[in-house]
Amino acid sequence: MEIIRATVDMAEDAGYVHATAWKNAYDGIVPKEFLDNFTPEKRTEAFRKILQSAEEEHYIINMDGRPMGILTIGKSRDSDAGEERGEVYGIYLLAEYWGKKYGKRLMDFAISRLKELGYSTVSLWTLEENQRARVFYEKYGFVPDGAKKELNLGKPMTVVRYVYKRPDKL
Repeated sequence: MEIIRATVDMAEDAGYVHATAWKNAYDGIVPKEFLDNFTPEKRTEAFRKILQSAEEEHYIINMDGRPMGILTIGKSRDSDAGEERGEVYGIYLLAEYWGKKYGKRLMDFAISRLKELGYSTVSLWTLEENQRARVFYEKYGFVPDGAKKELNLGKPMTVVRYVYKRPDKL
């Protein structure tokens, strides 16, 4: 597994992984019509813009030269966070890599990098209905802190915030 800081010329890989991982992770959670419209082509165009001016850090994860995941981290976007909190904005792996410890290795990288950037706490948001991700985050050491927001992904959906509670790792 190779973790590479993403550049604009990697937008196609990022778009492919993002769209494909979303379709697998959110099947049965996010409406099919929304997922059908969440295409690699549209995500590639979005990443071309994002990677040109991003304040956050984007990474492409490769296995044997092929993209298998993406990671985005940076300063927390939450108004109640303060300067000390970093955020995992997105962590996605293609389904064939689930359950093989790649997610843990990617999260280890994210936590380590956020620590290098000077953050003493880390948060992330996930769909309330995404039990697979919630189990992963809780196993890793994140705990829900009670904060929730509503998103519209073809229907109103709730996202919940998790905060990392393993200060020994930061």
